[in-house]
Amino acid sequence: MNEIYSIVLLTLKICIISTIISGIFAIFLAFYLGLNENKFIKIFKILINAFTSLPPVIAGVFVYILFSKNGIFGKLSWLYTQKVIIIAQILIVTPIICANIYPAVEEIRNSFVETCLGLGISKFKMYRQLLKESTYSLSSALITGFGRAISEVGAVMIVGGNIRYKTRVLTSAIVLENNKGNYSMSIKLGIILMLISFGISIFAMIFSRRNDDKNKKRTS
Repeated sequence: MNEIYSIVLLTLKICIISTIISGIFAIFLAFYLGLNENKFIKIFKILINAFTSLPPVIAGVFVYILFSKNGIFGKLSWLYTQKVIIIAQILIVTPIICANIYPAVEEIRNSFVETCLGLGISKFKMYRQLLKESTYSLSSALITGFGRAISEVGAVMIVGGNIRYKTRVLTSAIVLENNKGNYSMSIKLGIILMLISFGISIFAMIFSRRNDDKNKKRTS
């Protein structure tokens, strides 16, 4: 039972950290893409959308090469550690979060920027207000990113090594127990993973309804 707790806590820790870091990168990138329009931006949007379907195994292999002994960052000795799992998840999750945010920013770009310029609002205040206006899109994107991170298995096993009490997360533990023939344990872990996923979905639905209610009150 202690091992299950350890796996769950480690999974949540890694996924929360990777989602937060990915969210920070993705929000700045999404605002830049959503508020600007040129050929470079269009190409970058295509790349972001393409990377949302990047096979996790490819991301895992790429990170593995970078942090292997002969890799660029081999001297750090981060391979088969939680740090490198987080890095792999950031590569996978950041495009997903970004792709869910920038279309929402595009929708309000013209009217929002014109209003801010007309009121003489500084860029800092404009971005701060944009964060408030995009709260629902940001939250939905972060929840989607977290769901993607917690369900990841390929890249996690490649760079993490599935080491007990160190890099073993729910998905990699399920694969291991299933390969060992310990189906009862794999089912238990699978149920826990499903409960967490359902919990995220329920939270997203509640948040969405509250946001809709607030919007109705504003318009009424």
